Amino acid sequence: MIKIEQLTKIFQTKEIETVALDNVTLRVEKGEFVSIMGPSGCGKSTLLNIVGLLDQPTDGRILLGDTDVSSLSDRQTAGVRNRMLGFIFQSFHLVPALNVLDNVALPLLYRNVSAKERKQRALQALEQVELSHRLKHFPSQLSGGQCQRVAIARALVGAPEIILADEPTGNLDSKMGDEILSLLTAINQSGATIVMVTHDKRIAERTHRIINMLDGKIYE
Repeated sequence: MIKIEQLTKIFQTKEIETVALDNVTLRVEKGEFVSIMGPSGCGKSTLLNIVGLLDQPTDGRILLGDTDVSSLSDRQTAGVRNRMLGFIFQSFHLVPALNVLDNVALPLLYRNVSAKERKQRALQALEQVELSHRLKHFPSQLSGGQCQRVAIARALVGAPEIILADEPTGNLDSKMGDEILSLLTAINQSGATIVMVTHDKRIAERTHRIINMLDGKIYE
């Protein structure tokens, strides 16, 4: 499902050159749930951002499914990102001025989905995360765990093949973190491929495979 070949990412300023990813090669099979671990600054989030087509590598090749995304145009890249990928972030990134239903439906606006279908699919996603009773609430009216459930529903609404999660339990207590991981596990069991960055070894050990990173390199 995800194939990365000799991926390098270098950040350059006038004073310094930083190698964030150093010749990374990685394969994630369809239906896997893998976690990426390592100290701060090791390249975990950079790798996730590049796989998620939010950033471009300095060198290397990436395939998502059968699509080589390394040489796509910006418009083609946006299309693949919107169609194939769902994102879950540590800080939720919900829109404060939108209620729960509209936050979840938001990604479908970029697919020209009708208002009726957007609502129907958002409702289904919220039922999946057991938040259908909070449709009209705003993010400020929700707990951290509930906000993360809304973020997961938003990631699910487009039926992505791949879900990328960057520290999805990082802002939650251990009990709520366990609930979110159980939810992600159920989503994985329904067919989605999940790649999750985490600092929590206890959480990582509940995934299929742990990928360790250090100084921009992978050690499995």
